[in-house]
Formats: sequence, structure tokens, C-alpha cells
Amino acid sequence: MSSSVIIKSFQNGISVILDHDMDFSRLLEEVGMKFRESGPFFKDAKMALSFEGRSLSTEEEKQLIRTITENCGLHIVCLVGKDEETNQTFLKAIEKVNHKEKSSGQFYRGNLTRGETLEMDSSIVIIGDVNPGAEVIAKKDIVIIGGLYGEAYAGADGESGHFIAALEMSPENLKIGDLTYKNDTKQSKWSIRPKMQPKIACEKGGKVVIEPVTKELLNMLPNSR
Repeated sequence: MSSSVIIKSFQNGISVILDHDMDFSRLLEEVGMKFRESGPFFKDAKMALSFEGRSLSTEEEKQLIRTITENCGLHIVCLVGKDEETNQTFLKAIEKVNHKEKSSGQFYRGNLTRGETLEMDSSIVIIGDVNPGAEVIAKKDIVIIGGLYGEAYAGADGESGHFIAALEMSPENLKIGDLTYKNDTKQSKWSIRPKMQPKIACEKGGKVVIEPVTKELLNMLPNSR
């Protein structure tokens, strides 16, 4: 067994400890081998995932996630980091989606690119990015394990009380029920990218607001019957 990739479990998830010095392309091969060997153990499991041991770019994280999912039946529902409180509140948003559905809801793995539209009759958890020019529409809630840079529409049947959550929230357009989010903040195209912070869009006082994900905010959201 190679010690360049070590898998450890934690509550509701697994941590993948990666060799700090190994060439990344070789490391991907080691990760694929390790998860192929562990495939029967993870079959159809839904877990949070954490990477440790080396600094990773966003693209490297995506390659690792793709390698893992291609080599075993593990369903990655969230990529977590060192901020445990933020991790737990975002996981709670996913659990709230699952609680609202009689089944486990719908999962979509992959990035939505310009011109693509994903439409669901239920809630949806997207493991990937919604890029500019792409659109996701759901009759209930939307959770994006990635960035929302395109358009999102929750409560598409006009029903109120739904929400949209994303690890990185920078939408072109956002709507919940009959309410459209109005962004009064202008962002420079060349500004330094801020630290990623999970955010949630929901209805407050007759309008759509976007706020950081907190336990208190999630507790205020209504549950469907």
C-alpha cells in the first residue's frame, strides 16, 4: 500500500491526506488506485470530503474529485476545509434539502457551461459550478457545491419559502418564487478574489437577500410538509 495517499474518516465524511512533494499527475494516479481498492466500502455512500497535506488550486481540487468519483461509488456532497463551524452550517443546508424531499432529492455532478440549462421538479444539489451564461431552475431549493456565477431560480412554481445556497455566490441573476434579487454592489472585474465563503439567498421582508450561511439563518427557513 502506498503511503502517498491516506484515507481517514471523520464524522459524516472522509479526509484524504496527500503527499506534499509528489508530482500531481502521479498523485492523481495514486488517488484513483486507492479509491478503486476502497470502492466496495464506499458504495453509494454520501459523504463530505476534506483534502489535507498540501495546498491545492481550485482546478486541482476538481481533478481530485473527478478522479475519486470515477473510481468508486462515493457521492461527494460537500468539500470541507478547516473552518468547522462554516462546514457544519453548509452541510445543514444540504440536510435541509434532503429533509424537504420524500427521497434524497436530486444530485447533479458536473459544471454547467454557457448556454446550458438544468431544470428540476424538486430540490437539486449541484456538485460543480454554474458558470456565466448557464442557468439552473428548481421548483424547490438549490444547493451548489461550487460557485454560482450564472443564473439560479428556486421556487420556480411561484411558491415562497425556498432558498439558494452556494460555496461561492456571485450570480448574474437570481430569483426565488416571484421575487428577483437586486444587487446594488458593483464589483470590479480585476479585483482580488475574496476568500470563499458559503452564502445563502432567501426571502426576507418581501425581498431576496444574500447572507453568509449561519445556523441561525438556516433555522429560520421553513420546512415543507
